[in-house]
Amino acid sequence: MTPTVVLPVIIGGLYAAGVYLLLDRSLTRVLLGFLLLGNATNLLLLASGGPTGLAPILGYAEPEEMSDPLPQALILTAIVITFGIAAFLLALIYRSWRLVRQEVVGVDEEDRRIARRSSTDADEIDPDDLAPEDRPAMHADTLSEDQEVERALARDYAGIPSDDVDLPPTRRGDR
Repeated sequence: MTPTVVLPVIIGGLYAAGVYLLLDRSLTRVLLGFLLLGNATNLLLLASGGPTGLAPILGYAEPEEMSDPLPQALILTAIVITFGIAAFLLALIYRSWRLVRQEVVGVDEEDRRIARRSSTDADEIDPDDLAPEDRPAMHADTLSEDQEVERALARDYAGIPSDDVDLPPTRRGDR
């Protein structure tokens, strides 16, 4: 039996198409990409099982004539995992459609803010050198707006006991 090139090419094509679809913002394409990756993984496990043989039942065949049952068990496990994640992605797509009537993930402001940054390494960035809007939350030098919010909370919740002295109370109380 000579090895064939067809199965590795199909596996590589399925992986390439699956990764390409996973990188899209459309949740339906992400689902299809994940399903292609799952099928490519199943074919890879099937190909790694070696040549076909007889059923691995005791007394039915010699050990060297039997096929390895481990790849088959791994394929069944991969099918169950792929099904579970596909069901979860379908629930996300349905929820997204019900909320915003579209299943494409939009660009949020945080993505735009990060895209505007210059291409510097994260290790080279000193938070003190960043613009105030680019600083991470809870940086040592809080913005004046944060201090104004703290003063307003202290004024609104004065006299209301809190379980933590650093955190403002969560309720206004009856006034």
